[in-house]
Amino acid sequence: MDIGPLEPSKAQLLVGLVAFFLILVTLGRVLLPRAERVLAERYEATEGKLEHADALRAEAEQVYAEYRQVITEAHHEAARLRQQASEEGAAAVAAARAEGQRERERLVAAAHASIAMDADLAALELRVHVGVLAIDLAGRVVGEQLEGFSDRAGVVERFFAEPR
Repeated sequence: MDIGPLEPSKAQLLVGLVAFFLILVTLGRVLLPRAERVLAERYEATEGKLEHADALRAEAEQVYAEYRQVITEAHHEAARLRQQASEEGAAAVAAARAEGQRERERLVAAAHASIAMDADLAALELRVHVGVLAIDLAGRVVGEQLEGFSDRAGVVERFFAEPR
């Protein structure tokens, strides 16, 4: 081949080709695997972490959804328990109110009986004392002692028996 002044000698061409293939083999076996490993590490550092973050985010969203579901169920259960407690409280208040009403009626009946008995006793005592006081007062008005008149309790009884 005739390329003019750029034509290399056969020895130079052979040395150049051998050097080229040695460099090519060295690059292919040593340098390219290192470069691929560095590129893979860079990919893992950037894109791999993003994929890992996306996987973690999806897992976190799933856990959050489960958490929200549990919280919602807990809210429903709490509302149900509040309603049940309210109903039980209302029933307890109604029962206590009924018991209080019965107790009040019993106490009022006992008080009425006691008041009636006290009124009867007071009326008896009043009749006795009114008769004595009336005779004593009449004696003072008349100016004489009317003690013998006190034996006639019928006069006092007729006085109280008269309608007013």
